[in-house]
Order: sequence, then C-alpha cells, then structure tokens
Amino acid sequence: MRVEEVVFRVSLQNLMGLHNQSGGLHTLQLMYGCELSEGAPRGGKVRYGYDGRDYLALDPKTLTWTAAVVPAQLNKAKWEAQPAIAQQWKAYLEEECPEWLRKCLRYGAETLQRKGPPIVKVTRKDSQQGLETLLCRAHGFYPKEIYVTWRKDGKVRQEDAFHGVVSPNPDGTYYTGLSIEIDPKERSRYQCHVEHDGLQDPLDVAVKESVPVWLIAVGVILGVLGVLAVAGVILYVRGWKPLPTRPASLDSDLSHPPASVQGEDAGAKLKPSDRELTP
Repeated sequence: MRVEEVVFRVSLQNLMGLHNQSGGLHTLQLMYGCELSEGAPRGGKVRYGYDGRDYLALDPKTLTWTAAVVPAQLNKAKWEAQPAIAQQWKAYLEEECPEWLRKCLRYGAETLQRKGPPIVKVTRKDSQQGLETLLCRAHGFYPKEIYVTWRKDGKVRQEDAFHGVVSPNPDGTYYTGLSIEIDPKERSRYQCHVEHDGLQDPLDVAVKESVPVWLIAVGVILGVLGVLAVAGVILYVRGWKPLPTRPASLDSDLSHPPASVQGEDAGAKLKPSDRELTP
C-alpha cells in the first residue's frame, strides 16, 4: 500500500503538469477488476480517471490503450511502446485477480449466496382525467436481480408501466417499484407479477380493495349496540341484583399455595497498479 501511495502521488503531479495546473484539488482514480461465471474467468477491466472523467483504459484482449482525452494520448503512446505493461496487467486479470475473487466468494458465501424473498405490496391512488395509478412495491429481497411486470388478464403490459430502479437498503437488501396508470373500472383485471430467486413460485399480487370509512363506522356502532344488548340481558336475568362478594374464608384458604407447589418452589511484490502515469 505504501508503494501505491507514492506512485499515485507522483502520477497525480505528472497529470497536473500535463493539464497546465499548478494548484487546486484534483483526483486520480484507478478501477480494475475481473469477472467469474460458473467459476471460470470472463475477462477484466483497467480504467484510469482524472478529476472525475475517463482518462485511459486498457483492452486486455488487444493489449491496446484507449485515451479518452487529448493529454492521455501521451501516456497511451508511451505505454504501447512498452508492451510489458499491458502484458503484466493481462496476466494479473487472468490469473491473480480471479484467484482473489474466488477467495472472497468462499469467505462471504453465507452472505453473498443467501436468498431473501421480496415482500410485495400493491397500492392505488387517484390520477388525472378520471384514471388511477397502481403502484407495486417489492422490498427486502436479495440478490439484486428481480423481474417485476404488470399484467392485465395475464398478459404483460410493458408499454404503460413505469419502472423504478433497483436500490439498496441499509441492511444489504434491495427494493424497487413499478407503477401503471389504468381505468379504475378495470382495476380487478390487473396483477403485479414478481419473479425472484428467493421465491419458490412467482407471485401475482392484486390491489386490495379498501373498506369505505362509512362502512367501518357502521360496524363499530353495531358492535357497541350488540355489547349493550348483551349487558342488558345479563342484568335482567340477575334481577338487577349485585354480584355476591367472595366469602372471607375463601381468601384465607388461598393465603399460601398447596404443599405440593411449595415443594417445587424450594512478503510484497510490485503489482500492475504500482505503475506511474508519466508524461
């Protein structure tokens, strides 16, 4: 890490000189990595960025560099004149990087390979011109890949749907949403279809019809009247007499538990990333 720190500092100073910059805040970024598919390498990437913009990138297949801005042409020419630089990166991406990635997958297998099913909820709200919007929310799922569609009578409706992005939650799971504008009269014909590795079978969720407020109020009133009616019957049967109190002797008999209850209670090498960016 100490070597990389020195290399980045020198490279940053060189790039400032190439851009005729004598001061100010500037950043140099390096992104490199490899991919695995079914345990086999799929390729890799090497990209440099300067002040938040692409600067220089390597094509591991052709061993050529691509300059994104004019000043990077100098680095491109110099590094392509030294093929060993690209070959060193290619060897790292095809051999050492995949081995590190396999180790990371083994160490984090329990977390990275877990499958958490999505919790799906469908809601609705009034829209314009007499229409309404149905919103399908899926949250708490892992891994990130998920397939969500709106279906009308079982047929996918892609052209009318608005897809939200799949975003991360603080706990490492993901959430997303999908909305569609419909005619309220056809509400019962729509379902949100969800497919995910955490589900044994796909989900088809329809909007839940809400109970009108006046109907809830009527139910509460009828419930209260029912309780009052039962209480009146009880009082009538007892002849309006108060309930008898418990005999004093019963209290004394329960002053202590039965005898049976009483008994129970008792070494470093130079990496490709250590290469300076020099004009």
